[in-house]
Amino acid sequence: MFKDAQGLALTTASAEAVAGFDHTMEGYLKYRADTSLRLKAALKADPECGMLHVLKGSFAMLAYKSSFVPAAQDSAATAMALTARATPREQAHAAALAAWAEGEMDRALAIWSGIFTTHPHDLLAFRLHHFCSFWMGRVDGMLSAVEALHPHWGADQPGYGSVLACRGFANEEAGNYTLAEAAGRAAIALDPGDLWAAHAVAHVLEMQGRRAEGIAWVAGLEQHWEGGNNLMHHLWWHRAMYHMERGEHDQVLSLYDTRFRDLASPVTQMQPDLYIDVQNAASMLFRLGLHGVDAGDRWVELADKAEARIGDCLSAFTLPHWMMALAATGRWDAAQRMLDGMRDFAGTNHGTNAPLVAHYALPVCAAVLRHAQGDHAGAVAVMRPALGGMYALGGSHAQQDVLEQLFLSAAMQAGLTEDARMLLERVAGRHAVPPERRAGYAAAARAVSH
Repeated sequence: MFKDAQGLALTTASAEAVAGFDHTMEGYLKYRADTSLRLKAALKADPECGMLHVLKGSFAMLAYKSSFVPAAQDSAATAMALTARATPREQAHAAALAAWAEGEMDRALAIWSGIFTTHPHDLLAFRLHHFCSFWMGRVDGMLSAVEALHPHWGADQPGYGSVLACRGFANEEAGNYTLAEAAGRAAIALDPGDLWAAHAVAHVLEMQGRRAEGIAWVAGLEQHWEGGNNLMHHLWWHRAMYHMERGEHDQVLSLYDTRFRDLASPVTQMQPDLYIDVQNAASMLFRLGLHGVDAGDRWVELADKAEARIGDCLSAFTLPHWMMALAATGRWDAAQRMLDGMRDFAGTNHGTNAPLVAHYALPVCAAVLRHAQGDHAGAVAVMRPALGGMYALGGSHAQQDVLEQLFLSAAMQAGLTEDARMLLERVAGRHAVPPERRAGYAAAARAVSH
């Protein structure tokens, strides 16, 4: 029996397929744009390798697009059949994919956790668990997983840098900034092109208000990103966030047009409505709008894509960003259809995501709409109950920040000082930089202190 790069048994009759599996995994872990092509070549070498079909289905699910789910379900069924005589570990991977494709995320997370607890070098189970835990706001799950795994790894093992990168990000989200930065920088020392490691350190610099360092960090590493996928865009978004905090709005718009929302980029054109790119774009335009910066017609293409995705609730955290685009362009009928679609999804689905949409995404989206229509008190009223659990939508502290700025803006414009004060205290308790020194909060902090 063949083994993969981490020494785990891989059921296949083809050495070429094993090499293709390892090459595909490296592309996935390092966020390379050609990862799907790597997988295609591996499948050609052995179309009956169950783990390759697990990868195929997982990649479909990673897009967070409901129209891709049937393909993922087909891959899961194929993987289940092909792993029937494979190892228990491979069978568990097929079962996890099936649960994921059915929307049963708690079951999928439990299966992945079982896999890497028994096989601590199983990077696929670990990385999918890390990813999905993050997009469900489960920082505790991210952190406990990587801290349990880390002692089993060493610098001489292929994939160690990816473990370090995940350790960096999990600890950053948990507020352990010193350990997070050290892990991220150690991963970059192993591979300067490790996008997830660069991302982990960028978050630390954001949370600590080290804006000049952040700009230099991103700019200094981008020479190593040739062949990267959309995570490059998110890193450029982080750079724009540093400029936003410094009030350099022209720089923000330049990065928007030429880096993280460059519509002519081949990476953008591969997936023009990818959830993370939409989040980057909409959240930045919304922040600029709060500062009175005219976005021109930049909202239009986002709103067009938002209309096409009405009813797609697979990524709960993306929903408020779609709503921002519809509201910014005054597409009130489409916005109402989006809310109706969310209610229908929450009422007719029984997966892990439906309650998150009902309890958090739906009120936040309603608040976005009311804020845009000038009903600021109504926006505060509908969003207030969701604040405490809003983290469950997923997204980092830096990403969730735009939703908190939405609430603060509505509270200030409605004259609801106590709500504004509550929000300021909420963010001050988590962010190392006081509200008085943050672009989206300073004016409100000064106003409520008098």
